[in-house]
Amino acid sequence: MSRPDWSVRAAGLRRRSTAVRRWLEHHALSLTAIATAGVLAVMLYLPVGVVFVNAAFDDGVATLAFFREVLTDPFYVGVLADLFAEPLAVRAHLESLLGWLAAVSVSISLEYPIPGVPLPIPWPSLETPGIRTGLFGFTAYQAALSTVASVALGLPAAYILAKYEFRGRRTLRSLTILPFVLPGIMVAVGFYAMFGRTGTLNQLLGIAGLGPYPFIEWNPLAIVIVAHAFYNAPLVARVTVAAWESVDVRTVETARSLGASPRRAFRDVVVPQLLPAVLTGALLTFIFTFMTFPIVLALGGLQLATVEVWIYDRVRRLAYSEAATLAVLETVLSLGLTYAYLRYESAQSGLARGATSPSRTPLFPDLRTALSPRRVAIVGYGILTLVVFVGPMASLVVGGVTDGSGFTTRHYAFLLERQLEGADYQTLPLVAIRNSLLFGLATLVVAVPMGIVVSVVTVRADRGGAIVDTLAMLPLAVSGVVFGIGLLQGLVFGIPLPGGWRIQVTGAVAIVAAHAVAAYPFVTRNISPLLANLDPAMVESARALGASRYRALRDVELPLVASGIVAGAAFAFAISIGEFSSTVILASGGDTYTMPVAVERYLGRRSGPAIAMGTVLLVITAASFVVVDRVGGRFEG
Repeated sequence: MSRPDWSVRAAGLRRRSTAVRRWLEHHALSLTAIATAGVLAVMLYLPVGVVFVNAAFDDGVATLAFFREVLTDPFYVGVLADLFAEPLAVRAHLESLLGWLAAVSVSISLEYPIPGVPLPIPWPSLETPGIRTGLFGFTAYQAALSTVASVALGLPAAYILAKYEFRGRRTLRSLTILPFVLPGIMVAVGFYAMFGRTGTLNQLLGIAGLGPYPFIEWNPLAIVIVAHAFYNAPLVARVTVAAWESVDVRTVETARSLGASPRRAFRDVVVPQLLPAVLTGALLTFIFTFMTFPIVLALGGLQLATVEVWIYDRVRRLAYSEAATLAVLETVLSLGLTYAYLRYESAQSGLARGATSPSRTPLFPDLRTALSPRRVAIVGYGILTLVVFVGPMASLVVGGVTDGSGFTTRHYAFLLERQLEGADYQTLPLVAIRNSLLFGLATLVVAVPMGIVVSVVTVRADRGGAIVDTLAMLPLAVSGVVFGIGLLQGLVFGIPLPGGWRIQVTGAVAIVAAHAVAAYPFVTRNISPLLANLDPAMVESARALGASRYRALRDVELPLVASGIVAGAAFAFAISIGEFSSTVILASGGDTYTMPVAVERYLGRRSGPAIAMGTVLLVITAASFVVVDRVGGRFEG
């Protein structure tokens, strides 16, 4: 071929390459959105769908037998079993209900008195003669108690942060983000280090010649509820503070000018404006604690089994149909609660916010006011929060280097010895640390682009944005255990396709997929508020100058929301590091276990090494939290 022919062909190739590059750039955002939808379809909706199918089909035949067995078993639904067994016997059910209500009584009983201490521990007890709550009833009961405890601990914190100015206030408010980056299994280990037989509390009592006392064995439910309050009270405080700071002071002043006392003005003006935020925090808390798993598994086990813990136990016993049926029922309930929350949040979002926020007064301006009853109560509350919030995490660090006899390094030495003798053990510390870090980085690569695309489609789409936003909320409504079951029964075992093909995702890929699906909504929630506040005219100007939609996003919008992207990435990494529910199912029997799974395995044998491993997990998680705090992570609900 002559030289001119080569030149012509090369020029043609360059033109086609340029055309392809321009086409890809022009359609890059659409292609990325399609790829994201494909990943969600395969890695999220397909596994969840597999769970639903396994509960509704038996050997390929549609059946309701599994649901009938669960709904008519008093072990699962308590007294409602009779209602589901004979739904048409309305009169008999009403007579039974009236008899049960007449027998119900609530009392404060002095349960589990500590030997040697004159004051026994008061604990509310619900006397229900002849009434069986069942597994779902107990799950709702502990969630309700946890919600009450979270609101009771969170509201005083919101009051202090909204009404008073003091050194460290902004830092303290930023710490309310902590529950979103602390792994549940680590919190459980922290409470074990605080209240265990050799824990910090017993060591302090030992100085006074008391103990040791088995606090967890005496009342594990109380410890579980306090641990749930540790998680969710900051959430209640964070939501309520935002509402309190938006109260218009002028409405309060108007009420005072009309003769209302300060207490009356607070009750009639401020409380109605705070109530939506309090109810929002309470509803979210109930949803989270209804689907609780690692805390109950570590502190209560099957003795305090919630629906989530029992599903996990059924999977371990290979009772997949029963586990899938329970998972479907739990998902339906959680989706209903989540839908109610979204509707309530949507109804409140349009309400007007105050133009004049309330001013804050110094917390301790002088010694005289510092001794006032209100401020003495605040000091008492501060001591309580130190015990509930700081105590478990401090105990986790201290418990790693102490035992009943004092300072020791044998817990970390045990981990080192297990690593050196690795061939004889199934759980090696360095392997768990390596896996957690690698899975965290891989999760960033997958979750951050997914979160960005979902944010863009949700915020910028003229039509369908609300639908995308609703579908994107599914990972927040489906528990990690349910998702793990779907992955295990579907993608890990493999889904046959026509033509002999098979969809199968196993090992590390399945775990990264589970982590990415759990993490990307938090990336979206960090980016979407910033993206919504950008002026659309900037994008239109870039497009008018010839930039494609993808180029405008890359060069104009993303640099302006960089802090949200970094904060979302930090959240994604922290969530991956601490993810336990799905990982413990997918990592069983292999070498893909992570630090939270290693903590749970050690905790079942020796608490000291588990606490030491939890300390390592705390350090790595804290590093992620520092990143969130430094870049101004804005998870503002």
